[in-house]
Amino acid sequence: MLLHIVVLLSLFSSTFATNAPQNTLIQCLINNSEPSNRIIESIFTQNSPSFPSILQAYIRNLRFNTTKTPKPFLIVTPSHVSHIQSSIICGKKHKLEMKIRSGGHDYEGVSYVSKVPFFILDMFNLRSIEVDIENETAWIQTGATLGEVYYKIAEKSKIHGYPAGVCATVGVGGHVSGGGYGNLMRKYGTSSDNVIDAQIIDAKGRLLDREAMGEDLFWAIRGGGGANFGVVLSYKIKLVKVPKIVTVFEVKRTLEQNASDIVYNWQNVAPTTSNDLFIRLILEVVKDAKNGEKTIRASFIALFLGDTKTLVTLMDETFPQLGLKEEDCIETSWLQSILFWDNIDIDTPLEILLERQPHLLRYLKRKSDYVKEPISKEGLEGIWKKMIDLEKGVMLFNPYGGKMDEISPTETPLPHRAENLWKIQYQANWNEEGEEVTFYHINVTRELYKYMTPFVSKNPRQAYLNYKDLDLGVNHHGLFSRYSQGSVYGIQYFKDNFDRLVEIKTKVDPHNFFRNEQSIPVYGHVDRVRRVFEKSLISIFVCLVVNWIWNMSQGHGAKKE
Repeated sequence: MLLHIVVLLSLFSSTFATNAPQNTLIQCLINNSEPSNRIIESIFTQNSPSFPSILQAYIRNLRFNTTKTPKPFLIVTPSHVSHIQSSIICGKKHKLEMKIRSGGHDYEGVSYVSKVPFFILDMFNLRSIEVDIENETAWIQTGATLGEVYYKIAEKSKIHGYPAGVCATVGVGGHVSGGGYGNLMRKYGTSSDNVIDAQIIDAKGRLLDREAMGEDLFWAIRGGGGANFGVVLSYKIKLVKVPKIVTVFEVKRTLEQNASDIVYNWQNVAPTTSNDLFIRLILEVVKDAKNGEKTIRASFIALFLGDTKTLVTLMDETFPQLGLKEEDCIETSWLQSILFWDNIDIDTPLEILLERQPHLLRYLKRKSDYVKEPISKEGLEGIWKKMIDLEKGVMLFNPYGGKMDEISPTETPLPHRAENLWKIQYQANWNEEGEEVTFYHINVTRELYKYMTPFVSKNPRQAYLNYKDLDLGVNHHGLFSRYSQGSVYGIQYFKDNFDRLVEIKTKVDPHNFFRNEQSIPVYGHVDRVRRVFEKSLISIFVCLVVNWIWNMSQGHGAKKE
């Protein structure tokens, strides 16, 4: 330990000579940390031998792992609350942007890349999971992964789970705070719907639980993006019941195998069927096995909270077009079903869920949409043609309905509830590096997104926060534009909940320390004047209307007399 500290100090001293801002930041971090929980072992500068490996360990999009990608001043890997508190204090003091990273799955790299001077607060050391089966709850720290959470729950109970994503390496922090969902959504709602307490370190460095932070802030960090308001340390989640045996299947059909009719019928079945059944649809372009021509393949991937016979009977009654047979199905435990959904062999030892590195890294781009009305057969035919022309675009349809119809759009910041049939994720994945190939794949996604405009939500066109998409707008946090820029993307992510989030943000972080390219903005002086002016106009209008109604009533009264 002593040798480690000596090496660190020698590295820091060599850095001090050439980088005064970094020098003062490090000294500030050390001065503001508790002597009993030294922060120095958790600080990694660009001169530290471990800096590249720590930086790259949680980069999940290869677009942001190049020599041209901006690098942080340093990385802090807190192992104690005081390390977070000192990072906030020093980040504010030195006017540095602090990026908060848990699993690194942010699709636009917002949790670890910036165009302004910044440092990273990487939460991976804070990943304890305490499961209380008797009370059906668990405290999960935000540096944990979903795979670790599922595994720890299953250690205590085979009939409990948690409604969250199916990618095991996703970090708890961003996923839950952004309103995370998975294949239990139609049965139990989103991840954030099942949070009952939390711990957050706010802009003043205070550690607060639900009672101390108040219901407004607790509401905001359950779907409004926790990094907008502070550093969420942990969530207390409500566990849900799952049967000992669940059933999964994946059935693939091409256009030559009647995929058009099957997809058309899926639209009416998936959002309305039993809440125990979740059927994801994936649409992609493949080559026909017989003639080698490009065609559309529709893959139907499902989780059913029950046995195979019950599932097949249900499908025969409600979705016979798919032609599901018992041999298409696999009965397994809920925990093993996570492997199936994560494209891992279902017989793989379950300890793979504890591995924090994905089995595949790619360059990628994502976008999102919400669909409120079924698409006509003619509409689907047009989509097939467009996809075949573009060739590389992929769409995932995730059905809503069930529990999602029962939860108010204002219950949490996530407003996308009833009236949504399904959510679309647009995907572009590629393995080659280079600006030209990157532009090509991103443009394919944008073209497909543009083509889908007539079929998706409008006024506003809606988007899902956890499918971060900087195409929707970027906030430069200028003195006169922060709210107007923020509202461009904010209304798409949050609809009518956006202004409430801005009010809460302005109250708990008035100086906008917790910010990023698409963060919740604070009201500036210009915004406040504008809001007062708008309220004044509304008040004047209301008074005029009331006065007119009163005068009319008086006039009518006089005529009657």
